[in-house]
Amino acid sequence: MAASNNRRMSGKKGAQVGSGGQRRRGLEGKGPTPPAEARKGHKKNRVANAAAKQAARRPTSRSGGPRGKATSEMVVGRNPVVEALREGVPAITLYVQQFIDNDERVREALQLAAERGGIHLMEAPRPELDRMTNGLNHQGLVLQVPPYEYAHPEDLVAAAFDQGQDPLIVALDGVTDPRNLGAVVRSVAAFGGHGVVVPERRAAGMTAGAWKTSAGAAARIPVARATNLTRTLEQYKKAGVTIVGLAADGDRELGDLKALSGPVVIVVGSEGKGLSRLVGETCDHRVRIPMPGGAESLNAGVAAGVVLYEASRRRA
Repeated sequence: MAASNNRRMSGKKGAQVGSGGQRRRGLEGKGPTPPAEARKGHKKNRVANAAAKQAARRPTSRSGGPRGKATSEMVVGRNPVVEALREGVPAITLYVQQFIDNDERVREALQLAAERGGIHLMEAPRPELDRMTNGLNHQGLVLQVPPYEYAHPEDLVAAAFDQGQDPLIVALDGVTDPRNLGAVVRSVAAFGGHGVVVPERRAAGMTAGAWKTSAGAAARIPVARATNLTRTLEQYKKAGVTIVGLAADGDRELGDLKALSGPVVIVVGSEGKGLSRLVGETCDHRVRIPMPGGAESLNAGVAAGVVLYEASRRRA
């Protein structure tokens, strides 16, 4: 018993029973000293945090495309696929059904895809094509079109000024038919314009149908997508661009408007509703196209073409 007490009362140094080696771990190194940018409270750390917050507030790119991940478009059916390939619509892959009847349209689609180059040819069973197209009547041919890369609205004005030219831009307000968008793109190209702006929501986008209607002009004329069309028009005004809205009840006729010879954005509304209220209030001028024949209105593609011609004539 005495011996046991002596061992308990011993003054020898060392780790006590039950310490778990805490003293040993306490003596272990903590690794290399982190850089100043990572040390909390350091001046460089505060500067790095501020820079990171500013970067987070800035847009990650100049793209004006829709939010979220863009998806490919599928052109379905033998005639639509052949027409898309003829018109130069961008394409990633041509899917051909296994054991398909090799008629003239199938042969032409394969030939056009081979001549274009850069288009993958894939053979797939019918159930797979049914799944890809959600059961549409694909007739054994499916063309995958990549997402359109929209420009940023500010880039259209900047590009015109960089070329030493006055911007000539068309903005579409509530136009939902892709064929009208394609027709406007074609007119902008024909009359020396610099681009087209469309809203992000409730508006036509650059689909394969719009590409076909543009007759190849979509490869040369940028289309920008605006998150808020009214704010975009206000930014154009700050850059010195005149906003001209087309309206059946406009207070001036097209021929009386001198602003078309300078930097201008032509705003075209939908055929049924015309310009929306906020967009109409943002315009510097609301003009009407005189129509002696008595027609109530023109579709967006025709109306834009008339004004673009007048602007081009005055700039010549």
